[in-house]
Amino acid sequence: MADDIDFDTAFLPSYGVAVPVASGVQRLTVNNPSPFTFHGTNSYIVGGSSVAVIDPGPDDDAHFEALMRALDGRTVSHIFVSHTHRDHSPLARRLKAETGALTVAEGPHRASRPVHEGEVNPFAESADTDFRPDIALADGAAIEGDGWTLSAIHTPGHTANHSAFSLDGTGILFSADHVMAWATTIVAPPDGSMADFMRSIDKLLMRDDRIFLPGHGGPVREPASFLRGLRTHRRMRERAVMERIIAGDRTIPDMVKAIYVKTDPKLHGAAALSVLAHLEDLIEKGRVVSDGAPSLAGSYSPA
Repeated sequence: MADDIDFDTAFLPSYGVAVPVASGVQRLTVNNPSPFTFHGTNSYIVGGSSVAVIDPGPDDDAHFEALMRALDGRTVSHIFVSHTHRDHSPLARRLKAETGALTVAEGPHRASRPVHEGEVNPFAESADTDFRPDIALADGAAIEGDGWTLSAIHTPGHTANHSAFSLDGTGILFSADHVMAWATTIVAPPDGSMADFMRSIDKLLMRDDRIFLPGHGGPVREPASFLRGLRTHRRMRERAVMERIIAGDRTIPDMVKAIYVKTDPKLHGAAALSVLAHLEDLIEKGRVVSDGAPSLAGSYSPA
């Protein structure tokens, strides 16, 4: 947690029940709580008699049954997937088979950069590599339904294929895992990229959305100020990493111990990946050098 961001951890998941969150929008939360998913993954139903489902979630029987109850016989024309982590996309296959809906996403899962020789992707098992969308929606492209239009806003960073979806004409953005009210987003190479994440933050700051509905937790009600806080937080983390290198730290574990002194040691693994993401960005900027390809076990020094 960062004291430069006003996080909101008040959230009632209401498992199994579709909760109205805006005109024509319902939220249904999967009962899959964890340190990475908060109280669970949010699925959204958008529309009236014919709807779109955003992020159907993991292949979970209880959640599938809850979705079908919430749909209550309504036609599902499209299934939108923000990104291909296993807490967001796998149920799309079952929902498509049941409803005949078309799946929509930026594309299949891929890493943000090539995996280095000998590198192990720590989140490989979290990736839904079987998912292939029926429609690969380009940045800014839109799909219209019964009283709704959803536009894709490509926001790589958390994953290379991450998209947010704008409910056009309402000021609502389904921000998925890129921006969440309860915590900062995990950016873990090679799936994630800090440089991409920061560019995506800047991209969303150019918009005028009035509310974000994220993939986990409750809404972000003042998106512009929250985005500025996220950007400041990431810049502070980058500065802290650079300061540790200047002070003589050469390994990621040493940097994590110094930077994340107030963080639960159980989360130091995720923190190490975040530091790696910052180091990759600093190397790209020419401010840091590494002894070979950047890795969790690498050694780093000022350029």
